[in-house]
Amino acid sequence: MPLGFRILKNQYFDSVFLMGVNKHLSDENGVQQTAVLMGSDGNKKLLKDLGLYDPVMDAAQANDLIVSISADSESIASELLARLPEYLKGGVEAIGKTRLSTLENGLTIKPDANLAVISIPGEFAAREAKKALDHGLNVFLFSDNVSLEDELMLKSYAAKQGLLVMGPDCGTSLIGGKGIGFTNAVRRGSIGAIGPSGTGLQEFTSQVHNAGYGVSHAIGTGSHDLSDKIGGLTTISALDALENDPATKVIAIISKPPGENTLIKLMSRIKNCPKPIIGCFFGVQTIPPTGCSMFSRATTIDEAVRLSVVNSGGGDHPEVNDRNILMQKLKSEKQGFSFKQKYLRGIFAGGTFCYQAQQILRGQGFPVFSNAPLDKKMLLDHPTHSRENCMVDMGDDYFTQGKPHPMIDGTERKRRILEEARDAELKVLLLDFILGYNASMDPAGELADAISEAKRIVATRHGYLSIVASICGTEEDPQDLKLQEKILEELGVIVFRSNARASQFCVELLK
Repeated sequence: MPLGFRILKNQYFDSVFLMGVNKHLSDENGVQQTAVLMGSDGNKKLLKDLGLYDPVMDAAQANDLIVSISADSESIASELLARLPEYLKGGVEAIGKTRLSTLENGLTIKPDANLAVISIPGEFAAREAKKALDHGLNVFLFSDNVSLEDELMLKSYAAKQGLLVMGPDCGTSLIGGKGIGFTNAVRRGSIGAIGPSGTGLQEFTSQVHNAGYGVSHAIGTGSHDLSDKIGGLTTISALDALENDPATKVIAIISKPPGENTLIKLMSRIKNCPKPIIGCFFGVQTIPPTGCSMFSRATTIDEAVRLSVVNSGGGDHPEVNDRNILMQKLKSEKQGFSFKQKYLRGIFAGGTFCYQAQQILRGQGFPVFSNAPLDKKMLLDHPTHSRENCMVDMGDDYFTQGKPHPMIDGTERKRRILEEARDAELKVLLLDFILGYNASMDPAGELADAISEAKRIVATRHGYLSIVASICGTEEDPQDLKLQEKILEELGVIVFRSNARASQFCVELLK
């Protein structure tokens, strides 16, 4: 049972805004757990699962806000609830007020708009997305928990109308240089990208920028688009759009594991594309032949960036690490390990990074368990219980129900890092830090205490914990890329600007 809760009638806020409010509440001293959710039936069930439910909440409607707090004492919960108007007002003032309450209101202000962004509880999102499509708008659907049946309906309808549905569960898109969702500060250019995952698109576009080149558009499709149930409807529509875009010279597809039949369908479409296409499909051993000289396969995001730059007319400028420095770091890290230490644990905010790291380790002969495994035989018995070499996607729905995404709030990752440190067989921790708009303003600082404590815990067992990290971002991002690197390096973390290179360094540590 919660120690305090409040129901605010007819106070609607979107999920991204509420994630921020929830983070502020959960950061307060003495708070154990919080939930800040709209009163939909699905959210009320979630509150029950979290142990933050009271029967009074049954009366809440979908447009009512529920705030529930579990704290060290009732007085702490009461004090925070009394201050709730401050949190809500501060957030609203930060993003600006609007009197627009319906899609129709918005179209009266911007009659030439061609894109609607939808971020509401999943059980209502399909209805609003269909309404936007009826008005001739493309849709960016940030909401998750939309059924596959509704997704298929929306995307089939959009395809007939010549429109795009980016999502559901779409974290990132860059359309005409404007970021939607979680994006980084990148320059415009001639390289287009398509991807079901937000972090995959973020690292790809950031690396293109860091290499001195630019992005025309990056189109997110949603995490289920390349499943055989959906059949890649948005991916193929996005391919059509980039193929017809005169500013786009080359197209890259960065994909989580696709369905077998959908991959065959996609490759059949790719062979008719007149522009160079780079495909990076994680978890796929072999790709159906296209007979197309314009197609190149990449096995990592780094390679996809390099091939995209070359095919757009740029030079081949792979990032070069000083091998002598890396070997010195490798030797230094290995000196402190005890004979009991064996395993790597990856604790990720980005799902694509979890897949890519698994692929790299598996390719070097290291089997990896995961809550999002490339090989279903390697599925963890429970997401909270690691075993042997293990990669955990902390952005999975299991960890984010009623809680902010780990890209926004590092609380759950801090807990998991300390849990892993108590395992006597832990040898290496692999982490990711994602910069950009709408992400945490200090992701490295949020985990700093947990990193220091994890190293101390392992040292008390006369061992040494090697921590390796990748940072996804650009120097134009608001978090200050170099400062984030410095924070981590001062904690003894080995830092790379690429998840692939960080994973490859971990392979050497495990050998």
